Parts: sequence; structure tokens; C-alpha cells
Amino acid sequence: MFVISKMHFRKEMKMKTKRNISLILVLMCTVLAVSAITVNAEETDASGNASVGVFNKYVFRGYELSAGSIVVQPSAGISYKGFSASFWGNIDSEENPTQNYVPDRPDERSFNETDLTLSYTYAIDKVSLTGGYIYYGTKYATETEELFLTVGYDTLLSPTLSVYRDITEYPGTYVNIAVAHSLSLVKKITIDLGASAGYFLGDNEYWNTYERSTGDYTGDKYKAFHDGMVKAGLTVPLAENISVQPVAQYWFPLSGKAKKTIDGSAYNINGKLDDTVVAGVNITLSF
Repeated sequence: MFVISKMHFRKEMKMKTKRNISLILVLMCTVLAVSAITVNAEETDASGNASVGVFNKYVFRGYELSAGSIVVQPSAGISYKGFSASFWGNIDSEENPTQNYVPDRPDERSFNETDLTLSYTYAIDKVSLTGGYIYYGTKYATETEELFLTVGYDTLLSPTLSVYRDITEYPGTYVNIAVAHSLSLVKKITIDLGASAGYFLGDNEYWNTYERSTGDYTGDKYKAFHDGMVKAGLTVPLAENISVQPVAQYWFPLSGKAKKTIDGSAYNINGKLDDTVVAGVNITLSF
């Protein structure tokens, strides 16, 4: 599920990372290789992209996973006949703790996350259905996996509804509603606007909330309207298949529970949400 699955802020680092990442990287490479071979053989359409982003902060579903540093986020993906495979990573120039994050290498540079996604999209007129699997290879938290389903509608604001379900370490469900719209400016430059809102529902004891009476996380499981985000950016073509996208995002808690603290401790074991701004630029190659 969504669960902030990316974070086990109790800092229990399990030594199973290398094997899991290796297995999934092999799967990933196999998928990409087979797709490439098939495309060349049948001369059918496929699409792909590679990008690198540089930002002042890494925020995931409202949680701040970096502070006082620069993050570099490379990604790559390929799609063929509805099937897609993609990679995303995070490199932190200097790991510093936040209210949501315990570094695995404090004050050092770290390539601390590798996410791999496999999905399939089926379109019916203006409706698109996408189902898939995400592997979160986090060094600062126990690795986890999600299944997800997204429904999109091709109309004004391009609304989407996504449901994520964590199936291993942090059982819970995250639901996200998002809209986006681009407006043409000049010479193929567009201004890109978007917004999203998320709701989270924890399922097991990990998500127990903080209670004053016990001074520990023994309360009801965390569930709340969780995170909101609005963003604005530009897409500036540099060449036929290369573009630059400066962007700014504003993240904020959607409810009192999401930002709640009790006697100095966060109500949610993963930490409270704060208002925060992410700014940076992506460079993308499409093919």
C-alpha cells in the first residue's frame, strides 16, 4: 500500500538489500532486453525516456526525506504495447535527519533509494486503467513492495484516482486523487499546473498512534486525510527529444491528525507533516 512504505523510522536496517535488488535488477534488465529485441524485430512502436532531476529536498507523500542538502534523482523507463518498466533513484548530497527520516549514513553522501516499477495500461476510449507493482529499495528503511491501480480520464484537468497497497513490511492503503493541466505559451513552451490529495489507512501494529496515557505508540492505527500538494512548472524544449522542466511544489498536511503532536511526540509514528516547498529542475530525453 502506499504506506509510507518507504520509511521505517525505527531504524531497523535488515541485511537483505543486496539480494533483493540484484534479483529485481535482473528481472528489470530482462524485461527491457526482451522489449528492445521485440521492437527491433517487429518494427513496432515503443517509447522510452531518461531523466535526471536536481532538487532542494526529497518529499514522498508529504514526508520530508532530506534536509539541508541537494538531491539528485535519476530515472529511466520504457513502454511497449501497454507494458512499462521503470527505474527511479535518489542520491542525497548530505544525509541529515528530519521529523520523518533517520539517515543511514549521517552527514555523508548516499545513493539511498532505488525504486523499480512494472505496470500495464489498458485504454477504453477516454478511460485508462493502469495496474502495477513497485519495489522500494531503501537503504534508510526496511525495503517494501506495493501493488497499485490507477484510473485516469482524458478530459479537462486529466483527473486520476490511484490506490496503493503495501504487501510486505507496512500493511496499509494510500489513496491519491490528482489533476493536471498544461497551457501553451510560446515556441512550444508550456506551463504545467497540478494538484493532488492523499488519504492513508494503516492496517497493522506498526501504524499504532501515540498515546499520552502510555507515552508510547499504543493507540488506534493511523488513518487520516494525509497530504496535499500543488505545483507549477515549465516545459522548455531544447531539441526534438530533449526538454528542461523547472518546477516548484508546495506540500502541506491535509488534516489535524497529519500534523498532530502530543507532548512533543508525533501522533503518527512516521512523524508529523509540515508545510514545505520543493524546487528544482528536470532534464528529460524522450525516445
